[in-house]
Amino acid sequence: MLYLVGLGLGDARDITVKGLEAVRRCRRVYLEAYTSLLTAGKEALEEFYGKELILADREMVEQEADSILKEADVCDVAFLVVGDPFGATTHSDLVLRAVKLGIPYQVIHNASIMNAVGCCGLQLYNFGETVSIVFWTDTWKPESFFDKIEKNRQNGMHTLCLLDIKVKEQSLENLMKGRKIYEPPRYMSVNQAAEQLLAIIQNRRLQGEEPEITENTICVGLARVGALDQKIASGTLSQMSTVELGGPLHSLIVTGTMHPLELEMLKLFSVDSSSVEKNAFQRTT
Repeated sequence: MLYLVGLGLGDARDITVKGLEAVRRCRRVYLEAYTSLLTAGKEALEEFYGKELILADREMVEQEADSILKEADVCDVAFLVVGDPFGATTHSDLVLRAVKLGIPYQVIHNASIMNAVGCCGLQLYNFGETVSIVFWTDTWKPESFFDKIEKNRQNGMHTLCLLDIKVKEQSLENLMKGRKIYEPPRYMSVNQAAEQLLAIIQNRRLQGEEPEITENTICVGLARVGALDQKIASGTLSQMSTVELGGPLHSLIVTGTMHPLELEMLKLFSVDSSSVEKNAFQRTT
């Protein structure tokens, strides 16, 4: 049996009872180590679960998945994912591979950022399409995510922006030379995401457009959701470019039309309560 087990968002204790029972009876336990980040380290998880964990990086999961599935038809193997197992398409691929090999599987769900963002007070059914904001480079500055945020806002919907994670990435030079030398991990902050959005707004104006999203659009920055030291800040997009939220992982929400209750909740986390009320896009009914 292949178990795909969600670990939740906080520490080692956030695994469900069902998930913990499955992990403890598995012969091999893999910890997916590239789509998210848990505040607890590998050693803390091993101590709590009573199991040795095998780190599974992107290369292993995407190119050597068969090694994870090896003998899973005759013994139990667990694949641990921070948040919920289906927060990334890679994990769907693992299930499809298992099915083709005749390996049974079970998914044990947990909280993920996709539903935990409700902690800021915005109602989950008012969210539109989720987007990913990637790190720009000197030669690659995509803007497609901005168009999706604009579309959501035109429809009155909020947008959850998942911010880029660079773990075990190679420089272009090392990649071309086939050298297995990796760059230090990088985690995009709310500040960096806001700065890129502000740059896109300026670019669009230079092209004669007036974007749906401006410097004064109300946004929400979230850091380490689910951990004891989680932090939430609401304010304008400009304010998000300077707000201090601490270490990773960060997420950003660009708001759409807000219900009065949503607005009241955002005031609890406001950088400046007057700016939230002044710039909020409110429903009239």
